[in-house]
Amino acid sequence: MREYLESDTGFYYAVGVFTILVFILALAVLAMVTPGGIGATELGGLVVGFFLFMLVFFVSVTVHRLEGRNEL
Repeated sequence: MREYLESDTGFYYAVGVFTILVFILALAVLAMVTPGGIGATELGGLVVGFFLFMLVFFVSVTVHRLEGRNEL
């Protein structure tokens, strides 16, 4: 596990997974704190926006990994 996290790509993937976990935790806290709960429109907007952000993040990590292969 340590060897995986010492590489740049492994670290970026770990940061991405951590970010997803923090987002899920934040949604859970928001659902508990908000008196009326989270509306479907708000939840949909948050999830779709976050999904697009994470998609771009993981695509850029994959491109970074592929660039490293071409240099060898």
